[in-house]
Amino acid sequence: MIEIIGVRFKTVGKIYYFSPDEIQVSAGEYVVVETSRGVEMGLTVIPNKEIPDEKIVPPLKKVIRIATPEDLAKVEENKKKEKSAFRICEEKIAAHKLDMKLVDVEYTFDESKILFYFTSDGRVDFRELVKELASVFRTRIELRQIGVRDEAKMLGGLGVCGRPFCCATFLDEFQPVSIKMAKEQYLSLNPVKNSGTCGRLMCCLKYEHEAYEQLLKTTPRVGALVDTPAGRGTVSEVTLLTGQLKVSLVKNPETPKVFHKSEVKLLKDALPQKEAIPPEMRALEEK
Repeated sequence: MIEIIGVRFKTVGKIYYFSPDEIQVSAGEYVVVETSRGVEMGLTVIPNKEIPDEKIVPPLKKVIRIATPEDLAKVEENKKKEKSAFRICEEKIAAHKLDMKLVDVEYTFDESKILFYFTSDGRVDFRELVKELASVFRTRIELRQIGVRDEAKMLGGLGVCGRPFCCATFLDEFQPVSIKMAKEQYLSLNPVKNSGTCGRLMCCLKYEHEAYEQLLKTTPRVGALVDTPAGRGTVSEVTLLTGQLKVSLVKNPETPKVFHKSEVKLLKDALPQKEAIPPEMRALEEK
């Protein structure tokens, strides 16, 4: 077993493990730690705790100290500098006529590096921009291209459901979302209905996917031949969550009847329906 603390550097970011180095840290306390990109300050979300050795990738970097009022003031000062750096970088991008959109600027705690996050439809030759920014700020400059989902996570906003973005409130890491999930949830393959504000498939399609997979294993498909209390028939409509089946009976196909799946006996299941996927739907999947 090894003692760790868990630290986040962004409001809804990944949790990183550090060695407390005999310092007792409570959840909610800010700490100054050594990271791969220099000295940083983050929020403790997991206090001192022992975990199995196999759950970490050694060696663990150490906590330098619990953040002081001076450290907190420095972070606030860096935030003010970030706003100024954002404005300057936007001006330089316009001057160089680069096809890129600046999303965010981040100073490292020790000001040893400034990171500029941007989006673009393709590759951007920003070498001259980096040189110019380095001459202005006199420190290391890193331009990092991000995807539209990362942009939504950074900027936040309201989703089509009317609630704040999941990615900006509680999703610390993105999960792959596929068109298959929409199909298995019997959703219309309509890009307008299945895409989030970021222009990719909605993250919430992932939430119930496992439940739908289990329901599909125990529910006859559309086109299945079943035996019902009213006779044999073919399933014409399925409501997975309630288990309700609309069945066209052989003896009276014009008047379908509704049964619960527990009331019917499956005689021959249908093959999965092959539905043409519009190209605009495929464009929603994260590449």
